[in-house]
Order: sequence, then structure tokens, then C-alpha cells
Amino acid sequence: MKKRMYLLVIVPFILTGCMEEAPTKMDVEMFNVNGDSLGTISVSEQAEGVKLEVMLEGLPPGEHGLAIHEKGSCEAPDFKSAGNHFNPDAKKHGLLHPEGAHAGDLPNIISDGGMVEAELVAPQLTMLKGQKNSLLPPDGTSIIITEGKDDGMTQPSGDSGPRIACGEITEKEAKREDKKEVQPEEE
Repeated sequence: MKKRMYLLVIVPFILTGCMEEAPTKMDVEMFNVNGDSLGTISVSEQAEGVKLEVMLEGLPPGEHGLAIHEKGSCEAPDFKSAGNHFNPDAKKHGLLHPEGAHAGDLPNIISDGGMVEAELVAPQLTMLKGQKNSLLPPDGTSIIITEGKDDGMTQPSGDSGPRIACGEITEKEAKREDKKEVQPEEE
């Protein structure tokens, strides 16, 4: 009898160790329409939502729209393959809209001399798989930057002009990030 009790206690611990954990952080590489890397946006799970740390270089000066889109695909030159703004709750567009906002609506970013450094939180998003507001559905999601600023109201996407940069958020990318963290450093 003691052996059976022991097995009942240890089996859950063994099974828990075998389960795949959802990524809690990953770097999303952003590319312009020519395929040039602009840098990364680090996304990480936080208690208050998903934190985005933007470190980009090479964007035109000025204010630009930034949003999460519904598909993890970045086919240049127009990035239309990313689909529409990520909107699992079927809300109106815009952080300023009284009936909004899409889960993927984010504040604008400002490029100063081509450089962007910003930190944002998306309170309606998670990196936990299986949630309707997860950045990691089976087909992934993407981050899009637009030529102009998002006005926060105009339907369906803020009248912000053409898409000028894109980065994919997919399980494949998350797994690459996990492998980077596990590999030993070169001496």
C-alpha cells in the first residue's frame, strides 16, 4: 500500500516536468518592405498583460502606428498577409474609441532620427497558449508598423497609411528563442 501511495504522489510531479511550458518572453525581429532588419521588439508575459520593449533603427522620422495583427505572416512588400488588427472580442478599433479597442491596438511610437526606444503594455493580450487573446494561436500573430500615426478612432485601423514594417510572433519563433537561451555561450 505504501508503494502505491508513493506512486500517486510522484506521478503528478513527473508529468508536470514533461509538459511543454508556454514561452514567457521572445524577441520579434522587425523587417522593412525591403527585407532589412530594423531591430527587435521584445514581448514578455507580465501580470498586467504583455510588455513590449521596442528597440528599432531605420524607421522614417515621425509618429507611426503600431498594432498586433491576426496572422503570423509578413509577406513584403505590403504585409497584407498579416491580416487585420488582432480582435478576438469583435470590438471597434481605437484606443480612443468609446466602444474599442481591439486587443491588438497599441499606442503610436515616435521615430527620432530613425531610432525608436519605447516600452508599452498591452493589457488585453497574453502569451499563454489556448487563450482567445493569446499572441500564440496556431497560425501566430504579427506586429505591424505603419507609415503614419494611428488616429485611435477611424475604422477599421486608424487611417495610418501603408504598412512599412512587420515581425512574426509564432511558436516557431518562440522555439528558436528558447533554443537561444539554452545554448551555452561561446568562449
